[in-house]
Amino acid sequence: MQHHIVYLSLGSNQGNRKDYLTAALQLIRQQVGMVEKVSSFIETDPWGYQSDNTYINAAARCRTTLTPSQLLRVTQTIERKLGRKSKTIDGQYTDRPIDIDILFYDDWHVNTPALTIPHPRMLERQFVLQPLREVMPDEQYRQLIQSHPHI
Repeated sequence: MQHHIVYLSLGSNQGNRKDYLTAALQLIRQQVGMVEKVSSFIETDPWGYQSDNTYINAAARCRTTLTPSQLLRVTQTIERKLGRKSKTIDGQYTDRPIDIDILFYDDWHVNTPALTIPHPRMLERQFVLQPLREVMPDEQYRQLIQSHPHI
């Protein structure tokens, strides 16, 4: 059985944000695979919409045997289990107890209506890049940044 390296971004801005991230990481360990490394939890402002609630964000490096589509289904199930109702409302971002995004799956490129890997907007988001820097090997992170000099 082949293991794949995946990088996930996690965020929460409702309720006890650290508890939501901790619960999500525990469910990821149970349903996705080994969590090899978790970044610091950082507090950030909402991105893409206005809210009085700040986020706690983190990143995780995991090892999994799931396919990309299976991984998406599992992460969405974890989000719903922890109280997430929808990704957006009328196409607009909203406050949420938990958000889990797939940033990378090995070096694969996936482009389906349901899933795009690498994550298409991660390079615009310091709240993704800062924690990702902590869990990604230096050389791989340098290559990511060098291939996108506008960061």
